[in-house]
Amino acid sequence: GFKMFKKILVAMDLSAFGTEVFATALNLATLHQAHLLLLHVLSPEEDNSPLPIPSNLRDIYPAQGNDFTLSQWRQEWQDFEQEGINTLQAEQKSAEKAGVSADYEQIYGNPAKTICRVAKNNDIDLIVIGRRGRSGISELMMGSVSNYVLHHAPCSVLIVQPRKVGG
Repeated sequence: GFKMFKKILVAMDLSAFGTEVFATALNLATLHQAHLLLLHVLSPEEDNSPLPIPSNLRDIYPAQGNDFTLSQWRQEWQDFEQEGINTLQAEQKSAEKAGVSADYEQIYGNPAKTICRVAKNNDIDLIVIGRRGRSGISELMMGSVSNYVLHHAPCSVLIVQPRKVGG
């Protein structure tokens, strides 16, 4: 028989492409009358996240007091977290406008492992995740998130491909 997806997990990021991934998941949720769980994993690997804090902060900024650098870094992370929450809340509203119930979670951690863990703990039927079109080494690093999820997820996985421009 045809498998119905009752609970769909959307693996979010804050890129423009993330909007396309969300739109795809929302269409599916509407079709299946499913519940959406919007998940944003806070990770230094994400494109627009502040860099992870260097452990050798003192070596890098020996001249200034470290407090300045540290508080600046903290502020950047707080802005990044806030941007994540704002995006999730906006998408939750879009979903509810479309008649789809949605929750959201923002968790700090390893994106690939966190996505799989959240899916398992929430009895998710389908994970919708974007594959970032990249080349070379960064493709190996970031392509590995959707790749890991594909091989370790407790459920079906839909990988949304970026549209080829002019193709």
